[in-house]
Amino acid sequence: MSQVLYITAHPHDDTMSYSMTVGKAFIDSYKEKNPNDEIVHLDLYKEEIPEIDVDVFSGWGKLRTGQSFDELSSDEKAKVGRLTELCDQFISADKYIFVSPLWNFSFPPVLKAYIDSVAVAGKAFKYTEQGPVGLLTDKKALHIQARGGIYSEGPAAQMEMGHRYLSIIMQFFGVPSFEGIFVEGHAAMPDKADEIKENAIVRAKDFAQTF
Repeated sequence: MSQVLYITAHPHDDTMSYSMTVGKAFIDSYKEKNPNDEIVHLDLYKEEIPEIDVDVFSGWGKLRTGQSFDELSSDEKAKVGRLTELCDQFISADKYIFVSPLWNFSFPPVLKAYIDSVAVAGKAFKYTEQGPVGLLTDKKALHIQARGGIYSEGPAAQMEMGHRYLSIIMQFFGVPSFEGIFVEGHAAMPDKADEIKENAIVRAKDFAQTF
């Protein structure tokens, strides 16, 4: 049995969002194929994702100098404790499905805050004399992304920084398998929007059978 984190970063649900629609098609198909897997849905717009701020830096600093968790301030405890929960949950999972739109060439800021919460030295990666080494070498990940224009090829390809960032961070973590399912062009070609969405749904369902 695998533990799967279904991580969505969109304020809308599958009735209004292309990425969420395709994400739901994928996860429903995955559940049918893998009924014994544990699937945890993290809706980042509903989760508490602390930003790394002065309280977090202060709390981490105290812990590094030997102070106990109980000695932290109430704000430090709340934020550092929650970040630790998120990181430990991420590390213990076997598979990750990220679902996001392309916003301003990247993704919603809440997803960056989540990545910051799990990018912890000693857990997701470690530093060595030869440089950083990823520790999540037994995981696999997928990114389902909707983007209104065409970014898989052509002049806009170099401007896409959402999937590219996740690809880099998964590589940094040592994750050996990272794939993408893209719903693109529906805003640029509104007359083909339904066809684009349906084709992406078919691809998502098919990919779920082997993920």
